[in-house]
Parts: sequence; structure tokens; C-alpha cells
Amino acid sequence: MRKQIAAANWKMNLTYQQGEELLDAILKENITLTDHQQAVFAVPFPYLVMAHHKLAGRKHYFASAQNCSDQKAGAYTGEVAAEMLHSIGVHFCVLGHSERREYFSERNQSLAQKVERCFEYGITPIFCCGEPLSIREVDAQEGYVEAQLKESLFHFSAEQISRIVIAYEPIWAIGTGKTASSAQAQEMHAHIRSVLAAKYGKTTADGISILYGGSVKAGNAKELFGSPDVDGGLVGGASLVAADFAAIIRALK
Repeated sequence: MRKQIAAANWKMNLTYQQGEELLDAILKENITLTDHQQAVFAVPFPYLVMAHHKLAGRKHYFASAQNCSDQKAGAYTGEVAAEMLHSIGVHFCVLGHSERREYFSERNQSLAQKVERCFEYGITPIFCCGEPLSIREVDAQEGYVEAQLKESLFHFSAEQISRIVIAYEPIWAIGTGKTASSAQAQEMHAHIRSVLAAKYGKTTADGISILYGGSVKAGNAKELFGSPDVDGGLVGGASLVAADFAAIIRALK
């Protein structure tokens, strides 16, 4: 079975102390994950060591960065390299989140380099893709997302691509309170999987976890995750509330 993943994205929220308290509260829920389930916490850079140490003793719980540089090292003030993340034991890195694309002008070619950097250091990329409302309104979302995948990922081998997690996030549903219906989510997840299958074969495509991101809440997680091609969620606001994120973890298949 594909990995079923509940990934928290704290974005630029919480103080260090609040982050510790939130992680402690979630861990006190004592949720035991099976071998095909994972809980991932994408925390701000200053909290990664703390999060890694708190989660290290819990099976199938992992810390994640929210971004990394497309460069290996050098005179790039303010950037964080994949090698640095690897050196502190970080297992995952979110790449290409719509907020990074929109606010920081990240482009598909730069994201391709970031994925490559992560692969070099054994870090699993959580690669985000998704369409804005203007694209959805003209029913062009499938081609838009397909282009994101092809331009950033399709130069990698099947062995490499099998080490990635994809997060589909309709931009019009992020932080708006709007959520794609389970049918809409399943439709796009199935399309993404078919695009991967056309390039890499069905066996490889069937092994890749595809998460849904966009106003996932405790109340809708079970329905969304119940779709056959939805393998969990990349969760923003609800991941900042211990009881809510615990319920989302419990909603995994």
C-alpha cells in the first residue's frame, strides 16, 4: 500500500515555545501509526532541530523543512542548503508551495533544481502543484498541473521519481475556507497519477503518494482521504490546533 501521510505545514506561525507546546500536545495523543502511515511536520527553519529531536523517538513521525535552496552551497545569504537539512536529520522538504511560487516567484526550473538537491542528500521532496481560480474557471486545470509536473520532474529517472511525494493544492482552496470536493480532489489526483504512469509506467505511478492540500480540516479529512487516489493531506491552519491535527492523522487510510 502507498504511504498515507498527514503533513502539517506551520508556515510562518508560532514562537519556539508555542511550537514545542503544540508538538507535545499532539504527541500526547499517543497515535500509533502503521508501517504505511506517516505524520510529517513542516516547521520553520529555527525549529527544525527541536522538532527532529522530539519526533525521533516516535516511529513514523518526521520533521520537514518548508523549503531549501536550489544551490548546493556558497554566497547565498539567507538561504538554507539541502546538505544543511540532511546534517541535522531532516527527512522531508516541502517544495513549490503555491505561496512560494506566488510571493517569491519560484519557477518550475528552479524547483527542478531543488528536487535534485534533495535527492542528492536523501531528503524526500513533497512537491506541490496546483492551479489558481482563473485556470479552474476555464476548466484548464489538468493541463496546467501537467505542465508543472513535466517541467520540474520529468527529467528524473523512475527510480528517483519513486522517492517523491506530490501534494496537489488547488490555490483557490488554500486559506480561503473553500475546499475541493472529494470528487474534484479524486479527479485531479487520478489525472496526476495517469500523467506519471504515461511517463514512468503504472507500477511506479501507483507507488507514489499524492496528498491533497487546501483547507483540510478535522471535519472533512476522512471523506477526502477516503478517495482511492488521495493518500493524505498537506495541512495548513488545522495543523496549528493539536486536537484538529490529531483527528486528521487518525483519518488516514
